[in-house]
Amino acid sequence: MNSRKSTATNESDDGVNKYPFPEDAKDHRRMENVLLIWLDSNIDETNDACKNTIKQLQQAINDINPFTDSDKCFEFIRTIINKKACMILSGSLGQHIVPRAHNISQIDSIFIFCENQNYHEQWAKNWPKIKGIFTDITPMCQALKKTAHQCEQNAISMSFVESNKKLDQLDPSFMYTQIIKEILLTIKFDQTHIQDYIEYCRDPSKGNIKEVEKIKKLEREYHEKKPIYWYTCDMFLYPMLNSALRFMNGDIITRMGFFIGDLHRQIERLHQKQYAGKTAADSFTVYRGQGLSREDFERMMNAKGGLISFNNFLSTSKDYKLPYALAESNQDNLDLFGILFVMIVDPSQSTSPFASIADISKFQGEDEVLFSMHSVFRIQDITQIGGNNRLYAVDLTLTSDNDPELSRLTDYIRKESFPNTEGWYRLGSVLYDMGQFKKAEDIYQHILDQPNDKKDEAYIYYQLGLIKDAQRKYEEALLTHEKALAIREQSLPP
Repeated sequence: MNSRKSTATNESDDGVNKYPFPEDAKDHRRMENVLLIWLDSNIDETNDACKNTIKQLQQAINDINPFTDSDKCFEFIRTIINKKACMILSGSLGQHIVPRAHNISQIDSIFIFCENQNYHEQWAKNWPKIKGIFTDITPMCQALKKTAHQCEQNAISMSFVESNKKLDQLDPSFMYTQIIKEILLTIKFDQTHIQDYIEYCRDPSKGNIKEVEKIKKLEREYHEKKPIYWYTCDMFLYPMLNSALRFMNGDIITRMGFFIGDLHRQIERLHQKQYAGKTAADSFTVYRGQGLSREDFERMMNAKGGLISFNNFLSTSKDYKLPYALAESNQDNLDLFGILFVMIVDPSQSTSPFASIADISKFQGEDEVLFSMHSVFRIQDITQIGGNNRLYAVDLTLTSDNDPELSRLTDYIRKESFPNTEGWYRLGSVLYDMGQFKKAEDIYQHILDQPNDKKDEAYIYYQLGLIKDAQRKYEEALLTHEKALAIREQSLPP
């Protein structure tokens, strides 16, 4: 994990990329896991009524992609990677387009926007991805919002560790989410980091009045409200963090480090207050319902008896009904399995803080328990619900501090992730190891702007030289290494 061998390319000898999460050149500031496609031959984006419709739709899903041509629309759908699309079709196109669109895995759900609801309801019954027939935009936006929220819930990053897995074959996302969380919690973020994040979010939101207002609200009121409020309210924070952790986007994870730390510490404080003195007799059950892709479902089945980590903060409920309904709602989508996680929690033996947020969440009244980022559970059993091979109950137990397998994994991860460095230095090294060179370079350049002794300066230039080498900028790498050597020589005794 922490190899520092310089290579001529970013690939190993067998042609496989040696960096598990290489950065790409795309701007990922629009970090939702869901987008909206609107196909209607009558769309005219210069028309005021159409502009108003788009504004209303953006209140449900920020990323709107209107099309009047079906072929261009399907060309666009083929370019969608690692996201889900909700699709609005006009009544005139619905019957023609749905058979083409229904089995495309990128399309999560379809909404028909028409003038004759009764007519379209007849043929739509045969297509499970059709979530509703609407003649009014307001209820359609409400349905879109609900569906988009469920897509975000389904997109939470998970890692699986099979029992007795060799340590050098661990899922990289399991290792890196744990160590990045650990590092971020040691860094002291200040108002400049919060402002930097807000400015980062501002540019891609231009033109979307609703999003601009949300950014202004966050800027004005961040310190006035608790982190759990911001996490649970209708904001861009949750989907952005969810997507960043799903794809291990080191840049955005680092920019959101202040929020990760603030939210974790609030959960930790509540946990200490709510569960102090509790014993195994106070164990309780929480539930989470969602859809799981076939790939993740197979990985989970293979890991039965092993471990599962939820790499984002994890929302659960003490009430069985809503999670079950959410799991059940995914069973008709052939791209997904409906999953009901049934989690046994012993408050006296837990590796991750959690807290009841029923009175704190933006959505008060839900009996919600929120777990901190990278909570690890053991997979005890996986069973069909009612003999349905699309709907499963997964029995989990929250791991304890004395779980020998988890202790072995944790010790290995810490040993392999630059234990002799700390804070920004360690984060830069870990990001380099992931293949996130630009962010690692930004961090080291930032450190150089601070007062440093010569020994630290030499180390930073050495790290920058490694980054330039990995980027195949060999002349810059040589010059940077020479600078590191010269600084090091100056610090040696005469």
